[in-house]
Amino acid sequence: MPASACRKKSAGFIIKAMDWERLISDKRFGLEDYDNRRGETRSDFQRDYDRLVFSSPFRRLQNKTQVFPLPGSIFVHNRLTHSMEVACVGRSLAREVVIVLQKKYAGKPWVGKLADIPDIVAAACLAHDLGNPPFGHSGEKAISSFFSEGPGAALQAELTPEQWSDLINFEGNANSFRQLTHQFQGRRPGGFAMTYSMLASIVKYPYESRVALKPNKFGFFCTEKESFLRIATELGLKRLPDPEERMNFARHPLVYLVEAADDICYEVMDLEDAHKLKILSHTEVVDLMLNFFSGADRNHRLEVMARIADPNEKVGYLRSCVIGRLVDCCAEAFVANEQEILDGTFSGSLLSCIRPAERAAYEECNRVSWAKIYSAPDVVDIELAGNRIITFLMQKLIHAVRYPELNYSRLLLSKVPEQYNVHSPDLFTKVQAAVDHVASMTDVYALDLYRRLNGQTLPAV
Repeated sequence: MPASACRKKSAGFIIKAMDWERLISDKRFGLEDYDNRRGETRSDFQRDYDRLVFSSPFRRLQNKTQVFPLPGSIFVHNRLTHSMEVACVGRSLAREVVIVLQKKYAGKPWVGKLADIPDIVAAACLAHDLGNPPFGHSGEKAISSFFSEGPGAALQAELTPEQWSDLINFEGNANSFRQLTHQFQGRRPGGFAMTYSMLASIVKYPYESRVALKPNKFGFFCTEKESFLRIATELGLKRLPDPEERMNFARHPLVYLVEAADDICYEVMDLEDAHKLKILSHTEVVDLMLNFFSGADRNHRLEVMARIADPNEKVGYLRSCVIGRLVDCCAEAFVANEQEILDGTFSGSLLSCIRPAERAAYEECNRVSWAKIYSAPDVVDIELAGNRIITFLMQKLIHAVRYPELNYSRLLLSKVPEQYNVHSPDLFTKVQAAVDHVASMTDVYALDLYRRLNGQTLPAV
């Protein structure tokens, strides 16, 4: 697809382009007035990455579902392994882009800043799923539907429209931004104190929930609105016009690289997992992956595969080849559309703008995934069980924060970590604290708590 097909000019208003010198900032959120330059061997963006690796929320991702049930005898991806792979792909993609940008902007006094882009993207990729609740995307739907069509609907009259919109559209991306920036009880200001550029690079939908064109697609809760505004203003992100003056920004350009790395990984790795679980046949997966290649290139892949006996290794080899091809294509698309991205007028994703043959192959993978993988019995079973578990936990916790004087409420709230302000005098703060607690749970912990509260398991006596 030609680059021009992916361009969308804004009508009725003129916006000044964002610039790389301002977009790349190592200022730390919550530590703006603190400067500790000690000749560090790591850049601030590398420190972002390392800080995430050693954090508790990141470690908990190892027990959160990606798509398939957590492994028994066959290993499949969880949120942690997915995030690590996305970080690898994001870094490679960013490096390809930087090679071109450094040549384009050679001689500019700020050109050295571009070398930090791979580290910013890698850290953002590592953090992009940090706010996802247990049981995959079904967990997000379960929290939203608890308020929109479940027992939580009774709260609407007691909350502002802005607060209510956040709850009925609960979004893991917005929760990731909250996890990284919110000062939970007992924690330091600025949350994780990450760099401004890294934080902006995880906000896939840089607008509030009331602006969202699709349900569950927004970038920050109302409680973090001012935090995002501070970051957006510092980095010079484009504020888009809104008749009701709601917050609505153009994306930070590096979001497109993070998004592409995520999309590449989940599409290609889901095929590999489906192959291991025998949801898709060996022939189906090989044919889907070979669609990305033609002519002599395709023949070379076939020749290499002929020297590999293990079917899983064949698929692993092709997976590597497909990821490499898509990285090249997305880097090419980013460079071709860089000016529109900086203008804030680019529409769509990088993968929607790649070359026609690769785009057709990717769309076929996506079609098969929805038809055969995401509707597989085990996947649906996880969604059903996850919905029931999360709805039950939400119901118990919301009731407890509303009526803390009851004996059962007192006992249940005593199990909530102190960082969550479940005893706040403000209703929305208490409700959001309950949501924070549920969203931070692993699949295993949520299931265990569900059983304990139902009296199905008891501590050893």
